[in-house]
Amino acid sequence: MSDRTAAPDRTAAPDRSAVPDAPDRTAVPDRTAGRERRHDVDLLRVLCTAAVVLVHAAAEFIDAGHRATGILGDTAGRFAVPVFFAMAGWAALSGAPVDDESRLLSRLGRILRPMAVWTALYLLCAYLTGADTGEEAARALLGSVEAAFHLWYLYAYVPLLLLLGVLVLVVRRRTLPRRSLALLVALAVAPALAGDVREITGWALPGWGWSMPLSTVVYAVAGAALLAAPRLGPRALWAAGAAVAFAALAVYQLTVRHPAAYGSVAVAALTFAVIGTVAGVRVPERVRPLVARLSDASFGTYLVHLLWVRLLVAPVAGRLPDGPWAPAALAVTAVAAAALSFAVSLLWGRPAWRKWLG
Repeated sequence: MSDRTAAPDRTAAPDRSAVPDAPDRTAVPDRTAGRERRHDVDLLRVLCTAAVVLVHAAAEFIDAGHRATGILGDTAGRFAVPVFFAMAGWAALSGAPVDDESRLLSRLGRILRPMAVWTALYLLCAYLTGADTGEEAARALLGSVEAAFHLWYLYAYVPLLLLLGVLVLVVRRRTLPRRSLALLVALAVAPALAGDVREITGWALPGWGWSMPLSTVVYAVAGAALLAAPRLGPRALWAAGAAVAFAALAVYQLTVRHPAAYGSVAVAALTFAVIGTVAGVRVPERVRPLVARLSDASFGTYLVHLLWVRLLVAPVAGRLPDGPWAPAALAVTAVAAAALSFAVSLLWGRPAWRKWLG
């Protein structure tokens, strides 16, 4: 999710543990008695969270002039955001659908609280480093900001979660979620309304960021189908497809366009191949507790990791001379940033802290 590069196209972010919680707490299904935990989804969530860190670390290498290394690193992790949307769709439609409107609004709150806190923290860091953050703070209400550019994903995720939740309540529960419907309508008409206000008043309003492309909805629905379905073909065949899709995407990004749109054919192929490879995999019992803990910490990891990327990866990439060691440096710094991000998120694992920090 090289969001510095991918955020603008928004075709490209995080259920917290398989059935119970969210992909990075952005799907936030609740732990409900009687539902079995999907350890394969836990594993997929941890893999995607680490891939997000890799993509942002790769962006630092691209900025520092190590283009080929950075693009290959970005390619290796570009499936992460679409897979997060797929896990969100599975959680909302199959894994842990909401029972009532209050549950849906509670899920939204568990995303928006940490999102607001971390936006403020990143803006504060930018201010302390001398950046002019006044306008950025105002833009944060309507769309993603540079200080916390990776949070653009949540501006697309919240409308998706709201839409899927409303559909579940209307179609499956046969209820009328008035507040959620009103909020959904408000999000739908806001871009046109903002344009009208800009035209009438001349105010330079920021672009509206609370929206999602069709590809996001398709990833959510198709991903839900894949994750809920019985095993579809040999796992080795899916893995081979993932390898072919990775090679095709790497060539595309090196020669045609970087970053590749999340709705592009190559990214979609890699995304569904990764889901098919990991879905249903048996996680050994001895490592399930660790995988579950890391999965529960994935949302916090996603929120905090940009600090470690800037503190650790950026200086290394900027000082690294040209040469064959760039791929190794990217791998080492990305692993270190991911490990530190997971560690910090695990430290604030108490529910009272997670409520605000993710």
